[in-house]
Amino acid sequence: VQLVESGGGSVQAGGSLRLSCTASGFDFDVFDMGWYRQGPGNECELVSTISSDRTTYYADSVKDRFTISQNTEKNTIYLQMNGLKPEDTAMYYCAYDGYWGHGTQVTVS
Repeated sequence: VQLVESGGGSVQAGGSLRLSCTASGFDFDVFDMGWYRQGPGNECELVSTISSDRTTYYADSVKDRFTISQNTEKNTIYLQMNGLKPEDTAMYYCAYDGYWGHGTQVTVS
């Protein structure tokens, strides 16, 4: 299993970013995948999840600002992040069944 994240960057508060996680090595037709983040001095926290039946979950801190989605043809999930706040600054990781990507940094100033 390989998970490759992209799309991080530095933005000003109120800005937007879209993270991507492209997966390989497992059947993308049946999955539960998620985005986690770890900010400076913070524990790793679950941000959002999506299942192959398109069931989604959002942490209260990102509800109504972040949207998770999938493209099964591209074996990719996305995290659209709008209304970014400085407290969203973190390394964002994609995860599946105990496998993790290397992460993509999001910095909001």
